[in-house]
Amino acid sequence: MAGRRTSTLDALVVCPPGLEGMVVDELAALGVSRTRTEKGGVTCRLTTRQLYAANLFLRCATRVLVRVAGFTVRSFADLERRIGEVEWRDWLGVGVNPRFRVTTRGSKLWHDGAIEERFVSGLPAGRPGGADQLVVVRAGRDRFTVSVDSSGAALHQRGWRQATAKAPLRESVAAGLLIGSGWDPTTPLVDPMCGSGTIVIEAALLATGRSPGGDRPFAFQNWPVFEPGTWASVTAESDRRSGAGPPAPPIAAADRDAGAVGSARSNAERAGVADLIEWRRAPIADLSPPEGAQTDGHLITNPPWGGRLSEGDDLRNLYATLGRVGRERLPGWGLGLLVADRDLARQVRPGLAEALHLELGGRRAWLLTGRLT
Repeated sequence: MAGRRTSTLDALVVCPPGLEGMVVDELAALGVSRTRTEKGGVTCRLTTRQLYAANLFLRCATRVLVRVAGFTVRSFADLERRIGEVEWRDWLGVGVNPRFRVTTRGSKLWHDGAIEERFVSGLPAGRPGGADQLVVVRAGRDRFTVSVDSSGAALHQRGWRQATAKAPLRESVAAGLLIGSGWDPTTPLVDPMCGSGTIVIEAALLATGRSPGGDRPFAFQNWPVFEPGTWASVTAESDRRSGAGPPAPPIAAADRDAGAVGSARSNAERAGVADLIEWRRAPIADLSPPEGAQTDGHLITNPPWGGRLSEGDDLRNLYATLGRVGRERLPGWGLGLLVADRDLARQVRPGLAEALHLELGGRRAWLLTGRLT
């Protein structure tokens, strides 16, 4: 498939397992109506403009792959021939360094390294200092799918995170928590265990209409088929969206660890939203609504899971304190908890609903939602 000769592109939008439905909704907002979900991704057809917009606007995605070839082969000779038939000149500019990610399952050609060697030898060599281009090769039952990555760095890497606290949350997952919790971006929000500040920063970006990818480059900008005029139109739309809505609501971030609060604030400064967030060094027992909150809002947080953080801590007591203080100080507020142990979450409030079932870093996790009553 050559990019110059097709009006739409076959694409796979990769995302954390459990966020596929949110990616479908985000794609629909870009005018993409026909989609199919699979674990950890959504397949669709995109115009060039939609491809660029997906990279810039999608909050819950990891990367966008464009399929450039699909074929069935059972010998290395046939694989080498097929590699030579791909229109690489559309996707690999002069001096670009292709990198490969190969996975096979149930195929005669099962050796990932040997398959990669054929691609390396069949493609033009890059040069030191040249841009990288990820090529993803997936083989299942002898059927090969070859895709180029349009994103570059993973889309959750917004460009603002440098300082991290313990067990940082991916930005795409934080966006999923906000959306999955049912938070209205015009209403108050508090995260009493903010860590690196990912949830509150994503909330401020969402509330102000700022594009999650507005401060970073993308791999498609290095493609020979890149359309600068189309990209300029997409970025102009991003500029129109930013700040076009109502002012950001009161948002508060707290943590008992002064270092975490400092890291979170530094990240928010790089994201350009530090002044939209109230920063507190405070334990759960000092939980209170953000300053200026006139309506009920949401408490959304990623409390410690155990194992990775302070196994000696009494997590059961921590969760129970969160529930007790939340009911006292924020009665009627919405609640969103990302947890790996649903029994622990019952200490906050029994009967919370499972809004999302996620797989994060090889661990199962749930977004549980409800009301502080």
